[in-house]
Parts: sequence; structure tokens; C-alpha cells
Amino acid sequence: MNIIVKPNHTVSFGSETFTCTLGPRGILPAVSKREGDGATPAGLWPLREVFYRSDRLSCPQSVLATTPLTQNDGWCDDPSHKLYNKLISRPFEASHEQLWREDHLYDIVVVLGFNDNPPEKGCGSAIFLHIAAPDMSPTRGCVGLKQEDLLAVMRAMTPDTQIEILSDE
Repeated sequence: MNIIVKPNHTVSFGSETFTCTLGPRGILPAVSKREGDGATPAGLWPLREVFYRSDRLSCPQSVLATTPLTQNDGWCDDPSHKLYNKLISRPFEASHEQLWREDHLYDIVVVLGFNDNPPEKGCGSAIFLHIAAPDMSPTRGCVGLKQEDLLAVMRAMTPDTQIEILSDE
């Protein structure tokens, strides 16, 4: 059973449907995805692993490898760096996203297998399934769910679960 993300800002998983947030440019075909474009990439993507803030919540139930975040964790978003679209340790000389945040968006981060095997320079990085902002404002290209909805989806995942992001193009 796959997680289905639709352009109308809903996620279906089994018999459940949840409201989600997407990038401000909506869902675009993965071949059109570029670093920093604000689009969520369409396609069928594996779920790689989970990171979470252990100072804010207990280890979420998941079939995926689940690791507590540290204050030094980041994700390289510099297309010219050899660690592009990979977990890095801060301080880090190249452009990166900090995973340990003051807001609660990355209290739970499910890493999607987008542009990672191997990463193509400039085609997009740090595409996650994570907690949505309280006002349900757009992500920078990820899929955001309310925390309780994300936890419910994670509990119901199987080792074969993937995320399918549908495009209306």
C-alpha cells in the first residue's frame, strides 16, 4: 500500500485521507525539478529513513530505520558539492539545510528517495515528508502533514510502502 499525494493537497493512505502541504509551485514532473524551485516532484519514491527530535517526542513507530537528530545534522543543498543531497554534519562549508530547527517542522523527517541514487547536480535535494506548519503554509518542495497524521501514516507503513506524488500535468 502506497502513500498517494494528490495535487489537491490531500494524502491518501489505505482508507484514510489527510490534508497536506506542498511546495508553492505545486507538483511538477520530476524531470523539471530544479534546486530551489519550490516544486514538489511527481513520481514514485522509496522511503529511506526517519529522523526525529528526541528532545521533543519519543521515537516514532516506523518500519524504517529511525534515528534521533543532533544539533549538528544538516542536509547539503549545494549542487557543486560532492555531498549534494546527503546528510551532513555541521559546521559545513557548503550550502545546507539545518535539520535541528526552532520550529517543529522537522521534529519528524521521513527522507524520500528523490534524486539520490546517484544525485544529479541541481535537480533537487532535501525532499522530505515532514510536519506541516501550523497554518498549513507551503513547504519548500516537500510534503507536510499534521504531526498526528504523519504519525498515523508511519505506524501503518510496511517495508514495501512508497510515496507516489501525482501530477495533474
